[in-house]
Amino acid sequence: MAVVHDLVKDRETYSVDADQTVMEVVRFMVERNVGAVAVTSGGELAGIFSERDLMKRVVGEERDAKRTRVREVMTADPLVVAPGESLEECLALMKQHSFRHLPVCEGKRLKGFISLRDLLQHAVVEKDGEVRWMRDYIARA
Repeated sequence: MAVVHDLVKDRETYSVDADQTVMEVVRFMVERNVGAVAVTSGGELAGIFSERDLMKRVVGEERDAKRTRVREVMTADPLVVAPGESLEECLALMKQHSFRHLPVCEGKRLKGFISLRDLLQHAVVEKDGEVRWMRDYIARA
């Protein structure tokens, strides 16, 4: 059974500082083509900033993105998963809580960040392997 560590071990983890402006963070996200980033303060996870936060708490409230600090509009104290958590459990958490991103932490230390897309891509690759195995088995029978 695959665990979170398997998905994040060789990837760069994107994070921003809680004192950056929303505009700086949005530019960072656009440059990397990501829908959410971990927000850190003092080297520890402080929250998540997502496209949903941008729309709801910045655009929807008519805040100035050049002056608003991301700490003011992020989702604070997000639910996190440990590197040893199963991918199935992560998918269940995302479904239960209606979100698409999960920080991976050991204590408050950010170790990675996974998205619903990551989990779905992994599932597709895994299912493709099973289909190939079944075809080979049937062909030999």
